Amino acid sequence: MKIVIAEKPSVGRELAKVFGATTKKDGYIEGKGYSFTWAFGHLLQLAPPQEYGFIGWRRQHLPMLPQKFKLGIRKIKTKDGMVEDPGVRKQLDIIKKLFDEATEIIVATDAGREGELIFRYIYYFLKCKKPFKRLWISSQTDEAIKEGFRNLKPGTDYDTLFNSAHCRSESDWLVGMNATQALSISAGARSVLSLGRVQTPTLAMICSRFLEIKHFVPQLYYQLAIQLDKDGQLFKAISVINFDKKEDAEALFEKIEDVASGFPNGAKVLTVEAKPRKEPPPLLHDLSSLQQEANKRKGFTADQTLNLLQGLYESKLVTYPRTGSRYIGDDVFAGVPVLIEKLKGHQDFGKQADFLLTVPLNKRSVNAKKVTDHHAILPTGESPYQLTGDKQAIYEMVIGRMLEAFHQECVKEITKIAIEAGSVFMANGTVIRSAGWRSVFNESDDEKKDEENPSLPKVKAGEELPIVNKALLEKQTKPKAMYNEASLLKALETSGKDIEDEELRYAMKDSGLGTPATRASIIETLINREYVVREKRNLVPTNKGLAVYDVVKDQKIAQAELTGQWEKRLEEIRSGASVTDFKAEIIEYTRSITNELLQAGAGLAEKFMKEEKVDK
Repeated sequence: MKIVIAEKPSVGRELAKVFGATTKKDGYIEGKGYSFTWAFGHLLQLAPPQEYGFIGWRRQHLPMLPQKFKLGIRKIKTKDGMVEDPGVRKQLDIIKKLFDEATEIIVATDAGREGELIFRYIYYFLKCKKPFKRLWISSQTDEAIKEGFRNLKPGTDYDTLFNSAHCRSESDWLVGMNATQALSISAGARSVLSLGRVQTPTLAMICSRFLEIKHFVPQLYYQLAIQLDKDGQLFKAISVINFDKKEDAEALFEKIEDVASGFPNGAKVLTVEAKPRKEPPPLLHDLSSLQQEANKRKGFTADQTLNLLQGLYESKLVTYPRTGSRYIGDDVFAGVPVLIEKLKGHQDFGKQADFLLTVPLNKRSVNAKKVTDHHAILPTGESPYQLTGDKQAIYEMVIGRMLEAFHQECVKEITKIAIEAGSVFMANGTVIRSAGWRSVFNESDDEKKDEENPSLPKVKAGEELPIVNKALLEKQTKPKAMYNEASLLKALETSGKDIEDEELRYAMKDSGLGTPATRASIIETLINREYVVREKRNLVPTNKGLAVYDVVKDQKIAQAELTGQWEKRLEEIRSGASVTDFKAEIIEYTRSITNELLQAGAGLAEKFMKEEKVDK
């Protein structure tokens, strides 16, 4: 009997259906020489400190550095405290029985780092020694599943992927357990003050931005504006110089001739610069970019988007959701025209699909060297059926982005007119000559929203124009915006560096905080810890979050860039880099931050004591 183990019951049932296995048993499905069983996500986890003899939270235990980590069954909270989940124990017994009977074990957990970890932990916990094969697919369509089973890989091909996952798991335990106990003990906290390898620098980014905004002092400045007339077409120009002092602006303002009633002293055109600019289409979506778009368009949280996308994947409508790649290879590109063809009758996108079938497709998103485990998210070509409104919205973002990515460039004409009127003024305007990819969602360019002129008249250098109006504008500097989920996800990709260019940002993805698959859970963890709350679409730190940040802000654990380097190291391990070296560095790092926090927490203890006195 061949045993296939999936990550979730829904996937196990789908695989069984493809093979025509229909006999339902307790915890698995049987038929056609196969048994299909499943985990429920993470059945096992690294054992808690007490399993290594670290009973209670005591300073003398720190840092806790187990010689060898143990695996434990996932626990649940009951009135008697934390106990083994009986459902997990039962399913593990079923899996063990099947493994013992197996002639072949096939791993069908999600094809990624965490999916590999889920299976390997089960395999090692059950002390199974049988070789296994790996199903590695990017789509849940029947054909993709069958093709994957025809091309099973040796399990050993994914040893380095497991090494990377295992190192991530152990480093999170070492840093999280020790840092949390160190801060909680030294602060004398009445509740747990949770810290983590990725969670804490993320909190630091949110708190730092919040405090920057809170302490921001707006600075007044002044600009001059003139309105000019060219053969009846009015347009506006703004002074190139910003004035810090109002009296300086007023002095120049008085000198501007308002010649609405006569034309002798108009403004003189100095230069006219009109340049075409080609704006390439966006790259295909990975999970992170889709989460950002869904947050901007619909206000979906990162976690909502991941769950909706996972549902679409399991319904065979989109390819693997937890991908970190925004590219596809030539083999996948060869099938894109067929995917576009299937959208010809789409109510909103049909016209663009028709057009794309008549022109060469843009290949900006085609680069096999930039595809890692899985390519960018694409529709599978299967017809959607009775989707909920939210699922439909995400599905349309996927198909819309596919059309955008393979569309033509957007061609704009950027016009700048420099004008002399006692000072130099500048008029800017942008005209879209060919909408290209922007026609898919038919949305305006963000740049144009801030412009004074939708379009400019044709003028020549040396020409004089009447000034029909003038104004003295009082403005003030503005702080950066609060983080929302879209902007935070974008910042996490680059460990907080402000990089707009999507290809440069993509190049830094291995040094980002967390992974596309884990960033949603990081945000939810901060909210569950009561460090951060959602206010409308913004992520705002609580007093508790700010208090913790105040203590850790100068410590290593809060440094986004440093933590981002660990993520890069984990990717290198997956490519064969030394596990031993990484573990040694993490242990040294753990010693260091534990000592830092044992000393730093005293300041937080004083703060808590003051709050208690106020409460009384």
